Amino acid sequence: MSDLNSANSYRPRLMRSLLGSTALLSGTVIALALALPEAASAQQATPSANGATPLPPISVDTGSGLTAPLSSSTVSGNGLSASRLSTDDTAKMLLGLPGVSVATGGGISSLPVIHGMADDRLKTLLDGVPVSAACPNHMNPVLSYVTPARVGEAEVWAGLSPVSQGGDSIGGTIRIDPKAPVFAQPGQGLLTQGEISSFFRSINSSVTGAADVTMATDTYSFGVNGTAAHARDYSDGKGDVVHATRYENYSGEGVFSVRGADDQLTVRGGVDYSPYEGFVNQPMDMTFNMSQHINARYNHDFDWGNLQSEIYWRQVHHEMNFLYQWGGGPLTINPATGQFLPGMPMLTHGHDLGYSVKAEIPLSNGNTLRIGNEFNRQTLDDWWPATFTTKSMMGPNTFWNINGGERNRLGTYAEWERQWSSQWTSLLGVRNDTVIMDTGNVQGYNTGSGMGQYYGTDAAAFNAMNHSHVDANFDVTALTRYTPSDESTYEAGYARKTRSPNLYERYSWSSGMMSSGMIGWFGDDNMYVGNNALKPEVANTFSASADWHDAAHKDWGVKVTPYYTYVQNYIDADPISSLNGHRLSMGMPYTVLQFNNHDAEMFGFDISASKAIAHDTGYGDFDVNGNIGWVRGIRLDDNQNLYHMMPINGKVSLVHHLDGWSSAFEVRWVGSKDLVDSTRSEPTTPGFALLNLRTAYTWQNITVSAGIDNLLNKQYYDPLGGVDIKDLRYDNDRMASPGPVPAPGRSFNVGMTVKF
Repeated sequence: MSDLNSANSYRPRLMRSLLGSTALLSGTVIALALALPEAASAQQATPSANGATPLPPISVDTGSGLTAPLSSSTVSGNGLSASRLSTDDTAKMLLGLPGVSVATGGGISSLPVIHGMADDRLKTLLDGVPVSAACPNHMNPVLSYVTPARVGEAEVWAGLSPVSQGGDSIGGTIRIDPKAPVFAQPGQGLLTQGEISSFFRSINSSVTGAADVTMATDTYSFGVNGTAAHARDYSDGKGDVVHATRYENYSGEGVFSVRGADDQLTVRGGVDYSPYEGFVNQPMDMTFNMSQHINARYNHDFDWGNLQSEIYWRQVHHEMNFLYQWGGGPLTINPATGQFLPGMPMLTHGHDLGYSVKAEIPLSNGNTLRIGNEFNRQTLDDWWPATFTTKSMMGPNTFWNINGGERNRLGTYAEWERQWSSQWTSLLGVRNDTVIMDTGNVQGYNTGSGMGQYYGTDAAAFNAMNHSHVDANFDVTALTRYTPSDESTYEAGYARKTRSPNLYERYSWSSGMMSSGMIGWFGDDNMYVGNNALKPEVANTFSASADWHDAAHKDWGVKVTPYYTYVQNYIDADPISSLNGHRLSMGMPYTVLQFNNHDAEMFGFDISASKAIAHDTGYGDFDVNGNIGWVRGIRLDDNQNLYHMMPINGKVSLVHHLDGWSSAFEVRWVGSKDLVDSTRSEPTTPGFALLNLRTAYTWQNITVSAGIDNLLNKQYYDPLGGVDIKDLRYDNDRMASPGPVPAPGRSFNVGMTVKF
């Protein structure tokens, strides 16, 4: 255990680490390039308009067959381009997909929610790689490390997900793939191409710039991309500023790929840096986040099938503090250290590293076997340097929240897909994930008690425990699909999914009013304490889907998916103390909660539909599409409503295309949220409807886009927005109970993309 009583030495060491990591990344890319034998003749592919060719076809994870259930969704191309106009938050690009909603976080750190389950309950993969949140408030989730400009395709498996799409999760799978490398046509010589984009949004004066440049032959491809984004605090529909919603972010990545006739190696590495990001529904803000990553993927087609292997490494340095002080106004920055002062620095250092190996083997006509093995190791140190040099609530020692925490997961699966006839197909998969967790001893700011803190007794009790855990988790997915005609498809299935607790759920140890108030990623202003005795969650999901459409899949379609999930040992929270109903310093509530296991159930439905209104007219093509979703969550032992369940909601879009023009008029509506979690004091929210408008015109290599979000400047509150803590701090109203977070008002958005 090291004792960092000051954060001042943190940044110089971090910059040295960054320089070392950059050198390591460059050396690794060059070594891998030189180590790969000279490729044979390049594989033929259909060229694009700019002379580039896409990657050679890879048979793993193509979404063919039942690895893409009817409840899954994919968005790419124009669907992604349209959402880049409105947001810097990649999670919000998934809004509108059936079963998906978003819980408010920072400006680039929202948490996607599938059927009422969010965060670690979902398997979220970035280029096939898991990323662990290294923050007691989960301010740096997976999708915060990929900007909308870098996204090439987004896939969502809602509810029923095959075992080949990941384990150690119970709510579904999200996979974000970056833009694929491109290669020149055979014999073309050197290909150079690029793209520059810029966006502006009036609601928070945000400015975003992105650039992507590639040089390639028919064998080698090297690309560099970067994004910069800056935004101020946004205003709500009444014109009032919603404090601590500002952010700033920079990211850069290099991509090297080399291919042969039947194999391909792709190496990606880069840096993501956020100097600050406000969190309106958390006591703390993010005042520093730096991540470096590198991953290498190798694909090879053999006579017997395809083999894909991948290795990866990511390092995160993270800091929390306050952006706003009591009584309003931003905190000042010490120019010597770059530290926000005064405040309460909280530092985190985490690593993710691992590998995955998977194969797809056609056994016979209509029979496919998929097998895989993967390993992920997460390490975490979470410490809070002392603010005072004397014995006090935050001094004189360093507070160790997680000391040498580690979470190791080894997963193995086998999946069999069989096409029995032209009408019947089945999928059966089994999976085992062994999760091994441990952590070291801890200490508080001091060894005493008082002022609502119990550092000495809590630390002694935790240190006396055995912290080591081994969870042997078992998953199974069974699906069957029936296609009686060209106009209908039916599917039904069952999935058993298991998730072990994360490091904070098991090992956060202090029940003091201040320290426990720093734990939690729910935006509810409550205090949380871990539970070393937690059991893994086990979800049993039953789902069915019916898909009706015209034979050509061009005119109309309707899809209906009801589902039911019973979760054993659902990790919820129970009160362990009450502080006389008084609101404490830093806007904390009076309730301290401890993570505990309960049985729970979630059920609901998703409905989506589309219709071609008019095509091949002199005025262009007109289409309409939309969806409706609803979920209900209940804790079974006391019939308590589960937290953050999205009320009934939907979206309808009228889309128009004419030559280079593409436009859409969207209506998004959400019902009132009356079923709330009383334990967490979750606020109710009224229903609302929003009107959004966007249009874009492409002329040769230039695309100009414009739009208006919240066209009528509606004052509304997102049901998953959490509570507004920071405006209490700004108004110096420590005793008031926070209400729901006001959502953004009207925003005029413009953007331009130039390809060359």
